[in-house]
Amino acid sequence: MRTIQGPAIFLAQFAQEHSLFDTLDGLARWAADLGYVAVQIPTWMPHLFDLERAANSIAYCDDLRGRLATCGLVVSELSTHLQGQLVAVHPAYDLLFDGFAPESLRGCPAQRQQWAVAQLQLAARASRNLGLTAHASFSGALAWPYFYPWPQRPAGLVDEAFAELARRWLPILHAFDEAGVDLCFELHPGEDLHDGVTFERFLAAVSDHPRATILYDPSHMLLQQMDPIAFLDHYHSRVRAFHVKDAEFQPNGRSGVYGGFQPWIDRPGRFRTPGAGQIDFARIFSKLAQYDYTGWAVLEWEDPLESAAEGARKGAGFIREQIVRVTDRAFDDFAAADTDPERNRRILGL
Repeated sequence: MRTIQGPAIFLAQFAQEHSLFDTLDGLARWAADLGYVAVQIPTWMPHLFDLERAANSIAYCDDLRGRLATCGLVVSELSTHLQGQLVAVHPAYDLLFDGFAPESLRGCPAQRQQWAVAQLQLAARASRNLGLTAHASFSGALAWPYFYPWPQRPAGLVDEAFAELARRWLPILHAFDEAGVDLCFELHPGEDLHDGVTFERFLAAVSDHPRATILYDPSHMLLQQMDPIAFLDHYHSRVRAFHVKDAEFQPNGRSGVYGGFQPWIDRPGRFRTPGAGQIDFARIFSKLAQYDYTGWAVLEWEDPLESAAEGARKGAGFIREQIVRVTDRAFDDFAAADTDPERNRRILGL
């Protein structure tokens, strides 16, 4: 067993337009002061990170790592959540997701999708150049508008959606394989890959591709009323990244899992700062240690009640407290006996 790495922090929710939070160097100093030892970097914010340069210049990557090292930080993973979303977009969401693409591609779904694929391929090379082993992203969605079976779905509709999703992602998965990096899909409502069953369906469609792996975020499982602990028993061999994000679900007589189109603060299910929700992180960290998870524990902060500054401050200490420093020996070694096959037979009465 190996000790989980952390605490790390996903910078996407903390990047702002004012001083300190508008550059990678400023965010790095801030994160280090809070006690983080790694950062997960969003690649769609060019003022923080130049994805194309990182893919094509080892010197750029070495300089970036050096700047982070002066703060005592490393990169845990890169993220292409927004670009990954654009690999597969149902036409119902075209206008909403156009904002994730460069302005010149808005209103051009085919060109937007090609750009997204190219972005993911750049991310594979950039991750390799930074010496990373995992990458975080979304799958996008073609079947999501039909997640509830009313009206009844035509036979073969979901099969075709996943076959097309596989066709779009296979070249990207091959690029990550060539780079030696796992592509970790965050299982998330709104994506076709949003639970274990949909991940299994996708895995079958890509012929169990070794780089098709999971970013484990238990908050999305709790809000779907799944068992986040049992999930690890089923899928631990594919978990390569981990977002530490809490959630709470308190159904009432007016609304439940779907939230009634309410804002986050009024929904029965909402995200919380780690420790303020209902997720049993002590068991999760123990399970990850048991299954020899080798990656990072990364704070992702999304809380409609608490401030970002307070959530980030609490998150570092919370993760540090939860990490299981694994043992290098069995606790009952003092009572161990030497191997003696003949004695074992005698003990058994043989």
